[in-house]
Amino acid sequence: MAPPPQPLPPGLSLGRTLGKEKFHKSQHWGFCNNVAMLVGEDKPGIGGEPLPGQKLKPKYSVFPAGMGSDAPAWVAFDKQVLSFDAYVEEEVPDKNQELYRIRHCKIYFYLEDDTIQVIEPRVKNSGIVQGTIVRRHRIPLPPPNEDEYYTIHHFNINTEVIFYAQRYKITDCDQFTKNFLRKMGVRLNPPASRPDDPYTKERQKILDSMNPLRPYERVDTLKQFLEHDGHVLRFFCVWDDPESMFHDPRELVLHYYLSDDTIDMKEITPVNSGRDAVPFFLRRDKLPKYAPTGLYQPGTITARTVLNVFGNLVGNRGRYILDNRKTGAVHQEFYRDSDLKIGEVINVWGRKILLCDCDEFTKDYYRTKYGIEDFTPVPYKTLPPPKPEKTFPPYTGFGSEEDSLCSCMGLLPKPPQKDFKKFLEKDRSGLESNILRFLAKFVTDSPVDKDRKFIICYFLSDDTISVYEYTQRNSGILGGKFLERGRIKKPGQELFKSEPSEYFKAQDLFVGARVCFHGHNFHLVDADEYTINYMEKHANEFSVADTGFILKKLKDIAEPRSREIRQVFAATDPEHTKVIAYEPFRNLIVSITDGAFSEHEIMTIGRYYGVKEEYETDLHLLLAVAQEQLKKNSFENFGQLSAVFVYNDCEKCGVLPYQMCRTICKSFKLPLVDDLLEAVLTMFEDDNKQVEYKKFLDGLNWRENQIPAFQTIRLPLKNEDDWNGQPPSLPFKKIKYLPLLDDLFGKEE
Repeated sequence: MAPPPQPLPPGLSLGRTLGKEKFHKSQHWGFCNNVAMLVGEDKPGIGGEPLPGQKLKPKYSVFPAGMGSDAPAWVAFDKQVLSFDAYVEEEVPDKNQELYRIRHCKIYFYLEDDTIQVIEPRVKNSGIVQGTIVRRHRIPLPPPNEDEYYTIHHFNINTEVIFYAQRYKITDCDQFTKNFLRKMGVRLNPPASRPDDPYTKERQKILDSMNPLRPYERVDTLKQFLEHDGHVLRFFCVWDDPESMFHDPRELVLHYYLSDDTIDMKEITPVNSGRDAVPFFLRRDKLPKYAPTGLYQPGTITARTVLNVFGNLVGNRGRYILDNRKTGAVHQEFYRDSDLKIGEVINVWGRKILLCDCDEFTKDYYRTKYGIEDFTPVPYKTLPPPKPEKTFPPYTGFGSEEDSLCSCMGLLPKPPQKDFKKFLEKDRSGLESNILRFLAKFVTDSPVDKDRKFIICYFLSDDTISVYEYTQRNSGILGGKFLERGRIKKPGQELFKSEPSEYFKAQDLFVGARVCFHGHNFHLVDADEYTINYMEKHANEFSVADTGFILKKLKDIAEPRSREIRQVFAATDPEHTKVIAYEPFRNLIVSITDGAFSEHEIMTIGRYYGVKEEYETDLHLLLAVAQEQLKKNSFENFGQLSAVFVYNDCEKCGVLPYQMCRTICKSFKLPLVDDLLEAVLTMFEDDNKQVEYKKFLDGLNWRENQIPAFQTIRLPLKNEDDWNGQPPSLPFKKIKYLPLLDDLFGKEE
């Protein structure tokens, strides 16, 4: 039973509704919110289901379900195009030579968005505008279906398509298009023949029947130019000119251009040779091989040969034609890349040039193309005469040696140059002083000078030394500056000599060394911690601080007595604690090496195998220091800080990881230095590396849990009256001797 007809809106008659078939086909009336509205026929019913008798038309190409990926078309078919061969037939009413014209073109269908593009290949001298005929866009179907667009289902071989009233005949397609259409379920038609344009065919017959009046030979060198443009072989040559006055060889550089097989040569003019420097020894051109009969006369070699057919038989007029077989032509050979080898002699317009060497690119070229591996150069350069040794007059004693030496270097004396780079690297920078400090004593038997103590400072920036005397009460000697800062010569050198004097360097100063500064003998008995750490850090410069070098030296001395030395160390440790004190260890090393080791070398071994003492940090002292810093910076936001800790404690167990607690404190800009904050957090860690943040906050809260003010702890100064014969101060007291014995003699079975 047919549905009842819908009432018409007021003011619209039935005659006007049925006035246009097209309008009735594409539009119909519907209701929206009880208001009659004109809607399209492709609008579905309730729930998206088509209405009775309604056929929905797809807007884009529909691909079979279950094939390929689920990605959208603009992703799945990106850069995938179907290509069809087609032609179009046009009428030509305004020309007598042709009644119609066949134009071949390409139809491209882009799968990603169903766009179509038509391109006609350009033909030389066609006389018509070619190229893009239809730009890329979606093309509607011809009437009466102009509301729809071409999809992939409208294309097949041996069919016709109409683009804007222009009929295109599809004759064939490429292999990718065939495979794609077969997968889509399209049954392909057999390919159709493509007709030729009658006017173009007629013109081609005329062109083929025409013979050129001057049949020049075409030599195509474009391929060689494109492959080898910029590729140049370079050889180093020598020409022994026999006609020169002094019979000296002349060095040349030969360039062979692979792009056109040309050669040029340049001469290497030595300084003060007396010859004029010219741009080229040989201008760039093809270099002919020297013929046995000599050079050819001008006109002997020509590009083509012309024959006189009749001679003088017909009057005085001849008939000339081009000799394609080149009868009697003279062929001249030119030098090619295969003729150039190291050790070969080439003839350059009568001059014998010897090829002696080549660069790396040339070697790689011959190695790849010709398989040559021997590139032994030919020695051609004469050894330069030995330069006379420059002698300097001896030092006169006026000024410094460096300043006097600079006056002998040139007519205009210049001040001596300082090592500015070393000054920038070794100058004081922040906490890096780059100054080595040693404690020294006089080497003397005088009871007055025996107890005097000095501080020797070595400045690494300019290798200067200064000496200060330690002030001692009731000694009768005024302390202070003992020696002005400057470079100090080593003793035992001749004063007035031509060679520069030797000065003390950083490697000459170490604990246990004896040095002489301007007649004063010093014994270095100790060094500060910075000096020892610097020397160990730069062990490659200081052999006395190089653990590997010292162990090798000790192994060479003690290896023959390894069993005896093990017994001596075991006897020193009767309780088998595997450690001994530093003083017995030092005495054992001295007895083993018979005094061959310096005090600094023994100290380096002791520091390497020493047991560092661990100090327990007082929690109350740390909290007192922390509260003092918070109080000075007026930090009182403990309530907000506690709320943040509780918020981050998701399990409400009262503990948080160490890193999270540190991050929270940093975000609140807690005015504590990093070392102090990390130390306080570590004091409140449990066995699982979790921080009890409630105790941590209570300890920092100087308002509610103030710790009494602490007093600065003053450490007693070490007694410096016992330096003579005593070992230097060390941050440890015990030595692990078993690892030392294992490194020297191997592990005992």
